[in-house]
Amino acid sequence: MIVSLLLFSCIKSPDETIGTFLSGSGVYILNEGNFRGGNGSVSFYSYDSVNIYNDLFSKVNGRPLGDVPNSMAISGAYAYIVVNNSGKIEVVDKTTMESIATINGLISPRNIQFINKDLAYVTSLYSDSIAMINTRTYSISGYINLRRSSETIVAYQDLVFVSNWLGGNEVMVINTLTNKVVDSITVAVEPESMVLDRNNMLWVLCNGGWERKNFAELIQIDARTRRIEKRLVFPDKLASPSCLNIDGIGETLFYLDGGVRKVNITSSALPSSAYIPEAGRYFYKLAINPANGDIFITDAKDFQQKGVVMYYDKNGEMISTLKADIIPGLMCFKLIK
Repeated sequence: MIVSLLLFSCIKSPDETIGTFLSGSGVYILNEGNFRGGNGSVSFYSYDSVNIYNDLFSKVNGRPLGDVPNSMAISGAYAYIVVNNSGKIEVVDKTTMESIATINGLISPRNIQFINKDLAYVTSLYSDSIAMINTRTYSISGYINLRRSSETIVAYQDLVFVSNWLGGNEVMVINTLTNKVVDSITVAVEPESMVLDRNNMLWVLCNGGWERKNFAELIQIDARTRRIEKRLVFPDKLASPSCLNIDGIGETLFYLDGGVRKVNITSSALPSSAYIPEAGRYFYKLAINPANGDIFITDAKDFQQKGVVMYYDKNGEMISTLKADIIPGLMCFKLIK
């Protein structure tokens, strides 16, 4: 009996094991899974163990995450996983992946932006409104009517900038004190991703639309005046840039376009060659560690089999290739200071 008790005490539950590596720094990877397959999942690359761990949500909570997890953001002790085709947000403990709450009733949610300790905004691919989330009760508290769909969302002081990606050409401006639209900025076709630099300049990457009838553009907007200050036009209509990122000091932009490309915020021209070439792979999503400049790129392969995450240092030198799940997509860094 004593031997049995000793053996039992040495066996860790799945939650305890997962909590061991989730307590440190790393990056969450959202694996979209097959559309309508309901097989989306969450992976985590741990800087401490130098390993990737897959299918965490299901292992901890005993149920599937859902259909096409699109994005993830951390607020305090919790992580909010936006599950696009399931129309919900899963709120989990960021160090255990244990479910805290599920926010249902959303229409094709895409990205989340925390406004204050009680309020978050959620964009939508197919709704014409921004959903307001009460982060105390984990429920929808209202809507902000945009009269158009929404994608990326970036906060600046008491404003948020929201891109109208699907067939659109505008960035909407919302006052977070009144929860009302106060302005719109006409940019180029399909503003897909946005970042804010160290000089309070909003950079908007417009991919030109899937029909390739328009040139893609990288546009700089002064967030204070809301005026366009710079337009960098891609030279080829076939270019379809995506996934705009910025480094931790807000000086260098990164995006995907036939590989990873980077450009300083002071540049007057787009880069003519890739910083990290695709070299026969399919670069799907990109993330830059704000603390050390590490570069993470997902390869979705054929969108059916399990994909990989390629991990590079800030100098573009490959460190390792990590085996993820089906269609590894957007990523979210969890950093311990």
